[in-house]
Amino acid sequence: MTRLSPALGPLTPRQRWRRARLQAYSWLLTGAYRLGATHPAVWRFVARTYHPVLDRVAARHARLACQFAAVDVPAYRHFLRGHGAEHARTLDAFPETTKQNYAGVYNEASRCQEGRLHRPGVIVDESSGSSGKPYNWVRGPRELKGIYRNAAGYIELVFPGKKLFVINAYSMGAWATGTTTGTAMARIAMVKNTGPDLEKIADTLEHFGPGYDYVIAAYPPFLKHLRDRLDEAGFPWPDYRIRGMVGGEGMTEALRDYLEERFEEVRSGYGASDLTIGMGAESGFSVLLRKRLATDERLRDQLLGPGEQRLPMIFHYNPLETFLEVNAAGELLCTINTKTCLQPKLRYNVGDEARLHTLAEVRRALGAEYEGAWTDERMNLPLLFLFGRKDSTISYMGANLYPQDVEYGLYQGNPHAAAINRFCLSLEEQPGLEYRPVVNIELREGSAVDRDELAGICREGVVAHLARVSRDFAESLREDPTAADLRVSIHDPGQGPFAGLTKMKNVYLVRDA
Repeated sequence: MTRLSPALGPLTPRQRWRRARLQAYSWLLTGAYRLGATHPAVWRFVARTYHPVLDRVAARHARLACQFAAVDVPAYRHFLRGHGAEHARTLDAFPETTKQNYAGVYNEASRCQEGRLHRPGVIVDESSGSSGKPYNWVRGPRELKGIYRNAAGYIELVFPGKKLFVINAYSMGAWATGTTTGTAMARIAMVKNTGPDLEKIADTLEHFGPGYDYVIAAYPPFLKHLRDRLDEAGFPWPDYRIRGMVGGEGMTEALRDYLEERFEEVRSGYGASDLTIGMGAESGFSVLLRKRLATDERLRDQLLGPGEQRLPMIFHYNPLETFLEVNAAGELLCTINTKTCLQPKLRYNVGDEARLHTLAEVRRALGAEYEGAWTDERMNLPLLFLFGRKDSTISYMGANLYPQDVEYGLYQGNPHAAAINRFCLSLEEQPGLEYRPVVNIELREGSAVDRDELAGICREGVVAHLARVSRDFAESLREDPTAADLRVSIHDPGQGPFAGLTKMKNVYLVRDA
């Protein structure tokens, strides 16, 4: 499909004057942000002393970013004209941008500042294609430096150590996370970019020995594969200090608990290829808060809304750099505030459902329990409650079946969890044109587990978890006990719905199994 490539064209004297004023103010704010990230120690200070009054500064800068792009970015000017919003003055008057109505309509150059794409130091990343089609995303050198500083500051805050050694197990291809992680971590640690190679990582740990503070960066399922592989080889876990930094997809507390039987701690970050790397990150406090939400209905109603049964990931984020909003449909909108962003991201909707709260709001909801949940990182940044992609569900017995619900059921208390390589959901047609969901499980290579026993344990685990977290499902189970007859299908490696699935990130919903 040919995409539009509008040119910037000549600006009127009034537009040039407006552009100069907006540019000067935007650079002033961006300079202040960059000063706060010049060194990881300064970054930690900013994260710990952030004040809610800065939210208003961030909102103003987000509006300025949209106004500046309206005169400086050809695609955005054309986009606003098409929506009758070229004279918008308030942030909510600027229309949302998406992959469908903006990134997929205009070419890369027209979405850049001044319509200029080709310049030294630009890095082209590619999204994983989880939405159906890989997209190219470009980032300039100044933008990348800011990303590197933020990532380095976070890692030193959450994973302190005198001899940090980061093993980067993300893919080293054109995906943004792998190459960006390696470069960022080199600012504050010794780094080996192994990619997702279990044997290389095992060899690296054995070769360099236990004298380092290891941090392994990977997708959550790969970290599980690594734990299982090292367990199989009799790896001396107690001799080593190994922590995990994961991203790219959500992680349940059941999987975290499974990993932390071996890893000292596992923390997750949130980003999107469409937007930026490291938009949000977990702390010990956000993890404790999430665990509390799982068992405290009153707190869940206060922070997530009455009757909300899903358990979101919880991340701290910095509004000064990534200003977040939630629209009427509960979807997350992001505006990248910094002027260094080569391809401005303006009220961009990636399709994630979310809630936003300041730390003060969470503190009031927790009441006297707040101090007990406060941890060493002491990050004072606001919190993003992230449910994940809106379209990643299957309906089952009147309830929405989410991949994270299945993951809880598969790993929590399962003695055969190590035999599971990955899983996905699909729909299976029954007699009478009825469709039922199927939990497909791919076995690890060489697993000798009894398949019927594994299927039974997994079925019981998923049904039990659904009955705990979903009122709709629990009610269906009371009215019709056959609701517990959830289909579980066990497959050899690379067979069934897993045939041809070679992407690093797991595919959790297979429409045509």
